[in-house]
Amino acid sequence: MLKGLGGLGDMAKMMKQAQEMQGKMAQIQEDLENMMVEGVSGAGLVKATATAKGELKGLDIDPSIFNGDDKEVVEDLILAAIKDAQSKATERAQEEMGKMTEGLGLPPGMNLPF
Repeated sequence: MLKGLGGLGDMAKMMKQAQEMQGKMAQIQEDLENMMVEGVSGAGLVKATATAKGELKGLDIDPSIFNGDDKEVVEDLILAAIKDAQSKATERAQEEMGKMTEGLGLPPGMNLPF
């Protein structure tokens, strides 16, 4: 009966897949806001905690590094820990997105917008 309508069945299937993908994207976005990663520098003397979306949530500094003469070293360690946390957040977000694209049959490494 729908023979003359061509690929309308395929179009409906594609629309359904697009809606499913949109739902999965929203869930991943929410999950990334709740996942935490930790960046470390100075052999654990400075630790930065961030969400998998890269939002800095906490900073833990070992008091032993506070010495008036080492201000620049402390600042460098703090920046290194934050950068490490942000790098890990990016990696984690890419892993989670990779799981979704894999499930949809999309090619590996396909970057979908956040």
